[in-house]
Amino acid sequence: MSNFLKLAKERYSVRSYKGTPVEQDKIDTLLEAARVAPTACNNQPWRIKILTDADDLAFIDRITPYRFGAPLVFMIAYDSAASWKNPLCEGVDSGYVDASIAITHMMLQAADLGLGTLWVGYFDIADFCEHFKLPETIVPVALLPVGYPADDVKPNPLHDKSLDIGQLII
Repeated sequence: MSNFLKLAKERYSVRSYKGTPVEQDKIDTLLEAARVAPTACNNQPWRIKILTDADDLAFIDRITPYRFGAPLVFMIAYDSAASWKNPLCEGVDSGYVDASIAITHMMLQAADLGLGTLWVGYFDIADFCEHFKLPETIVPVALLPVGYPADDVKPNPLHDKSLDIGQLII
């Protein structure tokens, strides 16, 4: 099995974190992993807000129950003024996909660094935008809590359940 496939299979959603801060060099590496993610027409429309301040993390706890004590949260969004629009399909904006690819890169890089992550789509987006006074063109996609997994954390029981490849091919 390739190193990448091993990493992809072993990575899981972490739902309990140690309080240990994530070192700046690791934050920088995660941001670099996002920066090199492919985007439509190389527009690179994703934008990231880094949250480590106690007040900011307390705010995150008010808008979602899914931080699980992570000492670092990234909010990944896209700028709709910068994202590619498919001229053949009205309303199709690549920004959501571009941001999602960047998030995936960050999650896999975090696992490689010994960090845990959890993709959180369940949060009050309007409240987040208002609180941080984001421009109207910034469209949040997900929160990404990041930190060192707690010693007793285990993957969700559904982690290893996947459809058979034959069910995925059309």
